Amino acid sequence: MTEIQHHITDDILESYRAGRLPHAFAVVVAAHLSLCPACRARAETADFLGGALLNGLEGAALRAGARERMMAALDAAPPPPPAPRASGVFPAPVMAELGGRPPRWRMLGGGIRQQILSADREGSLRLLYIPPGKAVPEHGHRGLEMTLVLQGSFHDCEGAFARGDLETAHDAIHHQPVAGPGAPCICLAATDAPLRFQALVPRILQPIFRI
Repeated sequence: MTEIQHHITDDILESYRAGRLPHAFAVVVAAHLSLCPACRARAETADFLGGALLNGLEGAALRAGARERMMAALDAAPPPPPAPRASGVFPAPVMAELGGRPPRWRMLGGGIRQQILSADREGSLRLLYIPPGKAVPEHGHRGLEMTLVLQGSFHDCEGAFARGDLETAHDAIHHQPVAGPGAPCICLAATDAPLRFQALVPRILQPIFRI
């Protein structure tokens, strides 16, 4: 496997560890961590240091009966369902979003497909399937876009991205990703605002495809 070249930025990793990332972006980060030993080591080191700092703090007395109430709540809670495992090119966090099932692709045109995994006021999460040599329409951003390669590769003005690589694009980046040769490019992408397309047809179809 080719060594991963494009990683999570420090600020996004810290937001993920603190639980501040919207769901769509948190899934992308979790999927990248499952593929990238270097970023996983960064996260584990930060967790270890945080735990060491907590151990150095003085403890606080619990209210009477707190332990009993906690144990009773744990006993009453149903066991969580088993988490889906990784399958093929899809890491476990992606399989969880898929409900343990294969993707159900929807055609976008030119052989490009997508499946929207989640969408709310804070962001949307989707899988993209791009045939070799095909390009997604040229676009800019109104916010943040994070794209993780799960299979194949793509390249744009920011560089070349292969499996495990993560591209973080913001409103200053205008690009047109093109899938590389070989296997179709399958990506996991999160956005927090609609894209800014230059061409007329993508702008017309944008509300239909929810991009």
